[in-house]
Amino acid sequence: MTEQKDKVQSPTFDSNDYAAIEAMDSFNTFVRKKNTFLFSMTAGFLFFYILLPILAFKPVLQQKWFGNITGVWVYSAGLFIMTIVLCTIYIKRAAKFDKEAAAVIAEYRAKGGN
Repeated sequence: MTEQKDKVQSPTFDSNDYAAIEAMDSFNTFVRKKNTFLFSMTAGFLFFYILLPILAFKPVLQQKWFGNITGVWVYSAGLFIMTIVLCTIYIKRAAKFDKEAAAVIAEYRAKGGN
């Protein structure tokens, strides 16, 4: 029985509710903050990801950095590490975004929403 209490219930809204929520300043602030985070993380990832094929044919990454390991291998390994770091950051931020979304819904309901 306690498992059902701990589960987050997804609220159901009709189209009028969505229009009212969308008009709230707190909702728009939340969406702007979330989109800024997501787009900046995506842009950073794509920049470094697309930079690899460009730099792979440049002398800087073709040189040996560690023994017989060239810069391309080091850069590629860095992309894997970057992916793990970005996923970890996203997971931590997603929990905060969930709380902010719940606060927006609570504010909507406090104002008499469904």
